[in-house]
Amino acid sequence: MTELLKDTKLFFSTKMNIFRESNHPEQSSTVGIKENEEPPDSPGSSSPTRLALKRENNQLVKVEPLSKSGSFFVELEVVSDINKCFSLWQELSPQKTLFDTWEFRYAFYLGYRFQPHFLLLKSPTENLALLPLWFDEDEKKYVWFGSPWQEEVRFFSKEPKYIPLLLQLAPSPLFLNAISQESVNLVGNQVKFEPDESKYILNLENIVNFEDYLMTLKKNTRHDLRKDYRRIGRQNPQIIINKFSDLAHLITLAKKRFSEKGEEADWEDPRRIETFQQVIKLAGKSYQIRMMTVKIGEKIAGVDLICLLNSTYYTVKCGYNVAEFPGIGNFVNLLEIDDAINLGMKKIDFLQNNYKWKSRLFEAIPLFQYGK
Repeated sequence: MTELLKDTKLFFSTKMNIFRESNHPEQSSTVGIKENEEPPDSPGSSSPTRLALKRENNQLVKVEPLSKSGSFFVELEVVSDINKCFSLWQELSPQKTLFDTWEFRYAFYLGYRFQPHFLLLKSPTENLALLPLWFDEDEKKYVWFGSPWQEEVRFFSKEPKYIPLLLQLAPSPLFLNAISQESVNLVGNQVKFEPDESKYILNLENIVNFEDYLMTLKKNTRHDLRKDYRRIGRQNPQIIINKFSDLAHLITLAKKRFSEKGEEADWEDPRRIETFQQVIKLAGKSYQIRMMTVKIGEKIAGVDLICLLNSTYYTVKCGYNVAEFPGIGNFVNLLEIDDAINLGMKKIDFLQNNYKWKSRLFEAIPLFQYGK
């Protein structure tokens, strides 16, 4: 195992347990959770976590020293009950981005139903840090709660010193992707992170409309985008806002487009369809949603699903009829820049993966990954 804590020793006391599984629901109500939406029973004594932590002798951990912060005692609890997971999330999540919200992650839980595996570090008086995972039954590894689809992920910790310990105590195999630069900076060189694929954003604070944005680009790129915008504009497109039943058209168009490229869309998995149906249903408690449909004649040329949170416009999913309406993707991107500005947004998040075009148009934001 990669050594995470330099100059750190773990000592064990027989007076208190380090490990305890929690699979009893809390009494408090939970957002988006109904009685018929409980997860499968939590694992028993033969769970992967118990085996992974056996070497720790199931005892209280004393860490001494850690980044010159002195020694301290912590207790580790593994939580699988979805109601308690919700309560811990609400307590410890920074709630800064779409991917920090319970509702967005919970939508993936309702789609995939993988067993939650939340690692909670706690003192005798308070909860200190949380590593929200689930066990991916397809890949046979522990990943973020909500799947590796999540981005710009932050560690939930009241103090940075708990993060390396939490990662050291996490089970294997473990894959944590798309970790934010902010979280990496908090840990410094105590943990070895690897580069992940960047995400791409557009800062809107000094932009009045998409023409302002175009003027920041190279001449040839600017010309190509204007050309596509005018090509679609000449066909008298109808712009339809918030017709959420058009998710079905989005899925159909995306599957067709990937098939044309000889690839398989994630929509081939019915669990992914259920997930984004839930993303729409759970909107309003933290993030807002928006759907933009472009209709030309009697045909759907493109559909975008957008999430809004903290002045950020997230282009979450899209489907375009590129074969019949070339340039539709660029048309929608420019349309959405104006839409975001009109809504008072300060940033558009075009998410991770370059797809061979984002790096030419938008600012790259580095992300990182960790595995063991």
